[in-house]
Amino acid sequence: MIRLSLDEVRDLACRVLRKHGFDEAHTAALADTLVAGQRDECASHGIYRLLGLIATLRAGKVVPNAVPKVLDQAPAIVKVDAGGAFSPLAFRTGLPVLADKARSCGIAAMAINHCVHFSALWVELEAITALGLVGLACNPSHAWVAPAGGARPVFGTNPFAFGWPRAGKHPFVFDFATSAIARGEIELHRRAGKPIPLGWGVDANGQPSTDPNLVLDQGAMLTFGGHKGAALAAMVELIAGPLIGDLTSQESLDFDAGTKSLPYHGELIIALDPVRFLGDAAEAELARAEALFTAMQQDGARLPSQRRYEARARSDANGVTLPAALHADVLALLA
Repeated sequence: MIRLSLDEVRDLACRVLRKHGFDEAHTAALADTLVAGQRDECASHGIYRLLGLIATLRAGKVVPNAVPKVLDQAPAIVKVDAGGAFSPLAFRTGLPVLADKARSCGIAAMAINHCVHFSALWVELEAITALGLVGLACNPSHAWVAPAGGARPVFGTNPFAFGWPRAGKHPFVFDFATSAIARGEIELHRRAGKPIPLGWGVDANGQPSTDPNLVLDQGAMLTFGGHKGAALAAMVELIAGPLIGDLTSQESLDFDAGTKSLPYHGELIIALDPVRFLGDAAEAELARAEALFTAMQQDGARLPSQRRYEARARSDANGVTLPAALHADVLALLA
């Protein structure tokens, strides 16, 4: 393992992205997302993702300099066409419009179309809660996940995320894949030569497997919670696919055409304004909600995202560690 400061992580990410032709707007947005993942010890969404970003670019499956186009679709709907680029800049471009619409209507939705997606949704939810808004977000991916009782991939990992602002405290945020585990975690097990736990995936015959190679290359991942996770995965396919005029996970995989690039699809983000819902009572009602968080923690339970915030404090103070092999692979992108 080697240790880097967060500034060094950002500098490394920016140098790699610029080297491969990403313009400054995309470089800044992508680097912010990568650093956030590494800072919060979400290794599968940190600097490791640079390998996939550059591989996708080399495969011709992402545009490094597309300018997002904002479409005022309806009083409570904004659409942002990413133009085939990675999603962070499109989100950053559309967020002010989404926030204005939520404050006007009480609830608003943003559809990001034609984007290549790699990032954790909690990064976006924290940006929404920082504006005092409640947020939800979801997206499909590639067809890697079998439905409950099936053996062949149909769904993506299809993450779903929620954020709730808290006065003077970190927001309450959860972000989870509807698959049993994020695909990046299985990829990291493969890099490390480690078996995966039972329940994460099956082989080509639909049999439970602990071999990450069999699951990733020949078999399928599984949803969490059996049929319940599968139902949520189907919901994400529908509301962040056909509803916004974008691809399902199977269509994204077809577009990939065997290049093993990052998924190409859309994303649905919903923002709700407590002030518009509650008027003068908003502050009191949000304060009343704190009793729920206190009750959740009273027996030592941990709130979702609490681990990330603890990791964030450590990283801000001490920097982060990377496996030396991963660091070498990232440096090789500069060669």
